[in-house]
Amino acid sequence: MNPHETWTTLVSPTQLAARLGTPGLVVLDARFALATASGAGSGEADWRVAHVPGAHYAHLERDLSGAHAPGAGRHPWPGEAAFARTLAGWGIAGDSQVVVYDAADGAFAARAWCLLRLAGHAAVAVLDGGLAAWRAQDLPLDAASPLVPQSVAQPLAFDRSRLFDAARVQAHLAEGGLLLDARAGERYRGEVEPIDRVAGHVPGARSRPYAANLEDGRFKSSKRLASEFSTLLDGRPPGDVVAMCGSGVTACHHLLAMAHAGLDGAGLYTGSWSGWIEDPARPVATGSG
Repeated sequence: MNPHETWTTLVSPTQLAARLGTPGLVVLDARFALATASGAGSGEADWRVAHVPGAHYAHLERDLSGAHAPGAGRHPWPGEAAFARTLAGWGIAGDSQVVVYDAADGAFAARAWCLLRLAGHAAVAVLDGGLAAWRAQDLPLDAASPLVPQSVAQPLAFDRSRLFDAARVQAHLAEGGLLLDARAGERYRGEVEPIDRVAGHVPGARSRPYAANLEDGRFKSSKRLASEFSTLLDGRPPGDVVAMCGSGVTACHHLLAMAHAGLDGAGLYTGSWSGWIEDPARPVATGSG
């Protein structure tokens, strides 16, 4: 039996530092640079230079995404067998306490958190403030590759009720459900589009940039997040929210923020905007409406 507190949403640098090296703790470094030419390798290169002691590197495209399929978008949700092998490669077992971090705001760490949570692993949390907060407190760093115990991949099943494709999103909107777009407001409105070939948003989606979950580089308090999301829900249950973004990555930040606020249960449009626009017949909206 694990005598330690179980972390399920956020953990502070001091909390994590106090538990480093204890049995059952697995730390993942999910740093990535999504919108730059060097992004695919820059996070891993930074991890090799310095990381939280014992942290494994979790590559967004290699480890936290799957093979492309029609409508799956730029970062497809991985298959269950492949993700189970990935977890085994990091030494994650059913009773592991997992902590994930990225450079700062949790956008990439939340993707790993969401994958684990929807695979049924409750004991996973994101380091609030990421490596920036860790460094700010002058906590230890390491460059050594961690040892991984021999581990056999265990079968897992994603909670498919919370994973949406385009058809389910359209039905969700038709039934009055909320679709929250986590991209920056100017991308939602179609004013700029630095990544995808079409600008705009899914008709009926509402804009809430994931940065709205943060204040001074950290997540807002659970009380404040609960108030903000409850206003958006307007009496609906959390399950009436589906989050989306450009490719199903930063949308996971909303699922984490809502869980931290005690409003767990939202869904994820896995293909998101990049998957939506794969079919040119699907409608596109621009502007703030």
